[in-house]
Amino acid sequence: QVQLVESGGGLVQPGGSLRLSCAASGRIFSLNGMGWYRQAPGKERELVAAITSGGKTYYSDPVKGRFTLFRDSAKITVSLQMNSLKPEDTAVYYCNYAWNGMDYWGKGTLVTVSS
Repeated sequence: QVQLVESGGGLVQPGGSLRLSCAASGRIFSLNGMGWYRQAPGKERELVAAITSGGKTYYSDPVKGRFTLFRDSAKITVSLQMNSLKPEDTAVYYCNYAWNGMDYWGKGTLVTVSS
């Protein structure tokens, strides 16, 4: 089994920055398949950024150029650096690990972008 723990959420003003981290433990041996999703009230959960099963990095169009993934394979941790934050980035951000047809989720961390 896999356990995922997010950290780093909080309140930030528009234009500010936050860094989220996802620490994984259990039966995970690669960062491939890890990603970040977000869900705003009344909206569907959407993929933000991910490391694909092939080891490629993906960013969704709304965050491309503003968000960056960082990898720490030794600690089995993926961080998401979020810059130039906008109010529409407000959401609960979830860490995800997809492997062997299963999705593992963290509990989420709330990011609020507001003045």
